[in-house]
Amino acid sequence: MEEARIGSIVAISGIADIHIGDTICAPENPVAIPFQKISEPTIAMNFLVNDSPLAGQEGKYVTSRHLRDRLYRELNTDVSLRVEDTDTTECFKVSGRGELHLSVLIENMRREGYEFAVSKPEVLFRTDEKGHKLEPMETAYVDVPEEFAGTIIQMLSERKGELTNMSSPASDGTVRLEFQIPSRGLIGFRGNFLTSTKGTGILNTSFEGYAPYKGDFPYRKQGSLIAFEAGETVTYGLFSAQERGTLFVGPGEKVYAGMVVGQSGKSEDIELNVCKTKHLTNTRTSSSDEALTLTPPKVLSLEQALEFIDSDELLEVTPKSLRIRKRQLDSRLRKREMISRKNG
Repeated sequence: MEEARIGSIVAISGIADIHIGDTICAPENPVAIPFQKISEPTIAMNFLVNDSPLAGQEGKYVTSRHLRDRLYRELNTDVSLRVEDTDTTECFKVSGRGELHLSVLIENMRREGYEFAVSKPEVLFRTDEKGHKLEPMETAYVDVPEEFAGTIIQMLSERKGELTNMSSPASDGTVRLEFQIPSRGLIGFRGNFLTSTKGTGILNTSFEGYAPYKGDFPYRKQGSLIAFEAGETVTYGLFSAQERGTLFVGPGEKVYAGMVVGQSGKSEDIELNVCKTKHLTNTRTSSSDEALTLTPPKVLSLEQALEFIDSDELLEVTPKSLRIRKRQLDSRLRKREMISRKNG
């Protein structure tokens, strides 16, 4: 039916165990309508039970049973989503058609009162008959002012993108660039893209298929600022920390050891004590009364947080907060794991 008029039946209720794509037939003519092919998932994330020191304080549904029931219930209405159990009951692998697809699910769940943690989005690889590694490819259509074209070409080329077409400047000065780029090259790209084009760029993508693996490239060039101890942030500690990079938290916020409180200005992670208070003395100095000025923190949205987290980090999602943390909260164990990875 392509149109509905007054009195037309457009929905039927009361039939149990019916799913998207099923055909309701008359018993004397049981002929099914061919199912429309749905795009296969290309990106996966792990949804985990939140086990941080602040777990259970803000969410209504926090257990693995709550999380599992909600994810499998989503399959009834989202035909391009995949949910798989893992080796542990605390973790579920969720696959979708991209970062936006999964971020919509995450946002809906946190608004419903769920509290959980998610890992960095990772692409789903395949292998061909000869055992070669294949990865999902996208066609990216980029519309930007001509002055930013060179910057965008360089940024996408660093992410293994290949420029396939470039139009002449339009009357408004914009050019259209077309790229063939791995899906993993678009993870964490939109934020940098909007910054580099001063919010004037438009990016659209479409899935093309699987192609041979294009090689490794770094996702993030800067490290994280990590809280050294649990407590509440204070102005004195934050004032010292803001010289090291960009902070994500302001004064009076709860933090814990292993929680990411900002982006480092260098490539390596830096541990900071943002709960440090100034020691009082009996002697007044000329500098003691100077007011400490803090730079306003960068408050990350859900999409920005998903773009920022690295493979050894998790995003803690609650109805009220978004917190980035290291998978391994203990500093000594984290360094030990890093050394073992470097040694192979």
